[in-house]
Amino acid sequence: MKKLHLLIVDDEWNMRNLLRIYLAKNGFEVTEAKNGKEALVLIDQRSFDLIILDVMMPDLDGWEVCAKIRETKKIPILMLTARTETKDKVYGLNLGADDYLVKPFEPEELIARVFALLRRSQLSESTGISTNVITHPEMSIDPEGRQVMVHDKPVDLTPKEFDLLYLLTANPQRVFTREILLEKVWGQDYFGDVRTVDTHVKNIREKVRKADLSYVPIQTVWGVGYKFQGPDERT
Repeated sequence: MKKLHLLIVDDEWNMRNLLRIYLAKNGFEVTEAKNGKEALVLIDQRSFDLIILDVMMPDLDGWEVCAKIRETKKIPILMLTARTETKDKVYGLNLGADDYLVKPFEPEELIARVFALLRRSQLSESTGISTNVITHPEMSIDPEGRQVMVHDKPVDLTPKEFDLLYLLTANPQRVFTREILLEKVWGQDYFGDVRTVDTHVKNIREKVRKADLSYVPIQTVWGVGYKFQGPDERT
């Protein structure tokens, strides 16, 4: 069985070495990059199943690298940082990171998060999401091609943004709590909190608004969560 290939991006040799040892012990093939520029070259040349990306690096920091990756790739990204402020976590998620781990951390937690991200990197039957293309007058969502089109133009969503939008649109009129959305889209083993859902909803709304969608596809149900709002449900 082919090993999953992970990329570690960190300017500190000690951290890269520690991560490489633990990941290799858990059966992963590991490639290392000592800075953001080197990482982007490797990502362009090779195929990776997941990227572990440090935030604080010289030249290109992790946030810049994450944004560059998201221009063309949907590889799961786990960001590492010494920053503990919520605004920094939200900023990373807004750029397209899939998870966020604060230093110092136990290697076992990192391994658990890596496995969790890999399990969630593709839709599974456990999400309750069908494989049917959903179409509306202005928007279509194709789960197999993992593509959202607004006015026949693609909208670039991160993997979790796509999964969240598809789950809601595949279940019209159903109100989902934030906790249920976390469980279905991120998985029961997700370590984050419900604010992750709010961040992804905000990103989806902004992206479809820029694509000139005339309605907001995700409606807030105050005190409960979110539901899909189609063009015929606007008030």
